[in-house]
Amino acid sequence: MRILSGIQTTGNLHLGNYLGAIKQWVAMQDQGECLFFLADLHSLTGSMTPAERASTTIEMAATLLAAGIDERSIMFNQARVPAHSELCWILQGTARMGWLNRMTQWKDKAGKNRDGAPVGLFTYPVLQAADILAYKATHVPVGEDQKQHLELTRDIAEKFNTDYGVDLFPLPEPLISKAAPRIMSLRDGGAKMSKSDPSDMSRINLIDSDDLIAQKFRKARTDPDPLPDSFDALAERAEARNLVTIYAALADVTPQAVVDQFAGQGFGAFKPALADLAVAKLAPIRDRLTRLLDDRAAVGAELAKGAARATEMAAPTLRAAQQAVGLQI
Repeated sequence: MRILSGIQTTGNLHLGNYLGAIKQWVAMQDQGECLFFLADLHSLTGSMTPAERASTTIEMAATLLAAGIDERSIMFNQARVPAHSELCWILQGTARMGWLNRMTQWKDKAGKNRDGAPVGLFTYPVLQAADILAYKATHVPVGEDQKQHLELTRDIAEKFNTDYGVDLFPLPEPLISKAAPRIMSLRDGGAKMSKSDPSDMSRINLIDSDDLIAQKFRKARTDPDPLPDSFDALAERAEARNLVTIYAALADVTPQAVVDQFAGQGFGAFKPALADLAVAKLAPIRDRLTRLLDDRAAVGAELAKGAARATEMAAPTLRAAQQAVGLQI
């Protein structure tokens, strides 16, 4: 079992990133061979200065290390492994315009200004396919918004194998953790927690102080009703459901176990308990992150070490793909 996943280098990771992805990645290190990368090449489709890109790559690598990604995994930034770009170009001869035109994220991100959108935004899923196929990953952790891209990766792999009469690329399977919750904004239970939200009070940043974490939970939007004795009864109470979900994910218990514990109590009692739990879980990560960012060169050295291992792993696959299409004589 070879697991691969990446995260864009947009910086300022928050509780939603941690509970929805990073915490799962740490646990996956015991399930199989893991590769985790910082998707700095993908970030070129967005607006970010070179200095910001370089800085956030180091910061996000430090965050992964602080959260528990260790020597059991290969961690690197995409740009240090040329096989990603080289295989992407080869696979663009296999991918079809019609496939990419159907990508929901392309439609959403390009909006009405498709003519003004960067080409990379359109071909983004082909680079994602190269990210996965370069390592012959068997499993890819995906959220709901990435399922379509993994299907495209499978389509590209299958067509390449068929067109060139090879059995080079395995068809990767989605790895969907039932424990990975969808964490919503603290100000709007109908919107995902996001670093792009203009209100900092909408999210818990992994660098927030203990006092700020407590303040944000204290001011989180809720309703006046007490917690019920059934989690299903929170279906129409988005903000309350979100806070219970966060508590359950931090405590590694089911949401039902949380409402069993707090049934009949109001949020005046629940929010301080949630804040105390969040501080207990997040403070050690923040403290390790702070120490790591005091020596950014050491974090860069970790990325370089991971990139060397990743390059060695991807080389045979890239060579085989080049041979299949006639680029290696």
